[in-house]
Amino acid sequence: MNNLFEKLKKITGVMVSYYFICKRKLWLFARNIQLENENEHVLIGKQIHEESYSKTKKDITILDTINIDFINRKDKLILNEVKKSSKNEKADHYQMLYYLYFLSEFGVNAEGEIRYSKENKKKHIVLTEENKKEILLILDKIEKIIEGSLPKNIKTSRCTKCAYKDFCYVV
Repeated sequence: MNNLFEKLKKITGVMVSYYFICKRKLWLFARNIQLENENEHVLIGKQIHEESYSKTKKDITILDTINIDFINRKDKLILNEVKKSSKNEKADHYQMLYYLYFLSEFGVNAEGEIRYSKENKKKHIVLTEENKKEILLILDKIEKIIEGSLPKNIKTSRCTKCAYKDFCYVV
């Protein structure tokens, strides 16, 4: 558990998301090279986040590792993430699974909801035993990436809107 706890403290939900979006972005982010603050698309997402669910307490940080948009209770504890669109649905899904896994390791059972504001849709996420195994494998892969050298620059259509675009084209 101690080794797992150290891994959980080192890997954030954003890193899990970036693992599915871009390994290079993950590696840079892990080294505190964070270029999102000035990116137009990130700023739009932050504005949506601020305006959505205005009566709800937002940005709940747990152990300086995971940052949940907001929490509510129905029959269970529900973690909520607000996203602009489902463009990165797989990354969003695994980020939420990581949050659920993280909390489960501390004895907190919860479920998750990802709310896509632009599309007005919700996706409900439940952590299963199979998901737990997947998350452990992903955490190992993330650890290898962030401990390794800068991943190769792979240009895709995602690059055009990426906050790291200029960095990647220069380096």
